[in-house]
Amino acid sequence: MNRLFLYTSYNRLGKNAEEADADEIIDLATKASLDEQQKQVQENIHAQINNFCTHMDDILLPDSNTADTLNPSSERNTAPRRSGLGLAVGSTAPLHDNHAVAKTKPLKHFELSQKLKDLTGYTLEIKPSQIQHEDAGQGLYLDGEADVGSVIAIYPGVTYSPAYYRYIPGYPRVDLKNPYLITRYDGTVINAQPWGTGGETREMWDGSSFPEPRLNAEGGENGSDRVWKLLSKPLDGSRVGGKGVILERRNPLAFAHFANHPAKDMAPNVMVCPYDFPLTEKNMRTYIPNISFGNGDAVRMKKFGTFWFKSWKSNSTVADVPILKSLVLVATREISNEEILLNYRLSNLKRRPSWYTPVDEEEDRRRWS
Repeated sequence: MNRLFLYTSYNRLGKNAEEADADEIIDLATKASLDEQQKQVQENIHAQINNFCTHMDDILLPDSNTADTLNPSSERNTAPRRSGLGLAVGSTAPLHDNHAVAKTKPLKHFELSQKLKDLTGYTLEIKPSQIQHEDAGQGLYLDGEADVGSVIAIYPGVTYSPAYYRYIPGYPRVDLKNPYLITRYDGTVINAQPWGTGGETREMWDGSSFPEPRLNAEGGENGSDRVWKLLSKPLDGSRVGGKGVILERRNPLAFAHFANHPAKDMAPNVMVCPYDFPLTEKNMRTYIPNISFGNGDAVRMKKFGTFWFKSWKSNSTVADVPILKSLVLVATREISNEEILLNYRLSNLKRRPSWYTPVDEEEDRRRWS
């Protein structure tokens, strides 16, 4: 958090920042409490996301003078929702609010991406990774130049609080056939698999477009696969009810899940940062590529060892503003036309894959202690 405070605060100063300004930020970082630093980081990230959403409106809305009436993220024409989000992940019920999706300029994803680059100086590309390992597959690349502290990418998909872990597809072996999962420090899991590579429209999205899981190399299920399939808890969308959310599926920054872990003798150039999007910012909502499983209903949980349990104590610390828990990647240095690399910080308590080389063993121990 201290590093995020330094990086994002320095970025907020802009290119005209002087050395004295940087010294002042460093001084503040040594004096501010953890809570104060967390609040400042959230403000810094939100300011960048706000600028991004403004640029997207400028590019996509047919007439900037009528942006308030055309922007579907205001959701004035949609049905009332609980907790700011009406969602049933996995629901097969038809969505009837497509008429609420306002018209935008008919730009393809690539066209939108390039126009964003013209305004911000960078965008993202997905192409084969430069990491020399057969499991590296596709990689995430920065097209352009970004300063230290910049929000490089947003981790898209469905968010699950600990209360809804059992609804993650494939539970309890959720990562067996899904490499696109990430966990925030507060236990929130984000599943980017249903988002995939996005789309070519602004649409009602409910996160139910899960691809068929791949079978083993022989083309069938082995004994272990069948056992875990029997133990898995299937999604029950009818249990939570609700509707989808209008999201911009052409979002050029919604590709954080394609960032690879650095190979040996390589260093990461981004780090994860939790981002709590305030759902009161309705004009920005369509550009936040996440939806919350369970209608966003908050259930207080407490962790004992590796297990989460419901806590029946009243939660006096609940924020007045409803939030959507997301995650972004922040640049740890200046990045220019290169592959984005993220330290996965895999647990040192379990067997790691052959391709994984620890970046910092001490950091991994702190993360999983």
